[in-house]
Amino acid sequence: MAASLRDLRGLRTAPELNDSQRHALRQELQQRLAACDWFTLGVMAPSGAAAVQTLRSCETALGWSALEPDPATPDPQDVGGTAFLKGNQNTGRFQLRPESGLGEGVLITGHSLADPDAEDTWGPLPLNFFD
Repeated sequence: MAASLRDLRGLRTAPELNDSQRHALRQELQQRLAACDWFTLGVMAPSGAAAVQTLRSCETALGWSALEPDPATPDPQDVGGTAFLKGNQNTGRFQLRPESGLGEGVLITGHSLADPDAEDTWGPLPLNFFD
C-alpha cells in the first residue's frame, strides 16, 4: 500500500492507487515540489504517444510550461512498444526513445540550488496520476 512517496521508492512499476492514496500522495508531492526550483521528469510508458500524453497531463496539472521535443527525438507515433521520455525544465526540452524491459510510471526529480536537501526523486507514480 502506497501511503507516502517513500513507499514508492524502489518499485519497478507504479502501483494502482485508490482515491485516498492518490489524494495523500498528491498533497505530499505538492509540498515537495514547492521546495524546488525546477524539475526533470522520466516517463516509462507502453508507447511513445502514451509517454507524451503523460508528460502533457503532468505539465497541465502542475502548471508547468510545455516542453518542446529535442530535435533528435522521433515522432511519438513512430515509437512503438515501450518508450522512455526524459523531460528537463532547465533546457525546456524532452527526449523520447524506444526502450524495452521498462516498468511503467512517472518519476519526478526536484532540483534546488538554494536548498540541496529539498532535491529528491519521487515515484514511480501511475501514468494517469495527473489526469
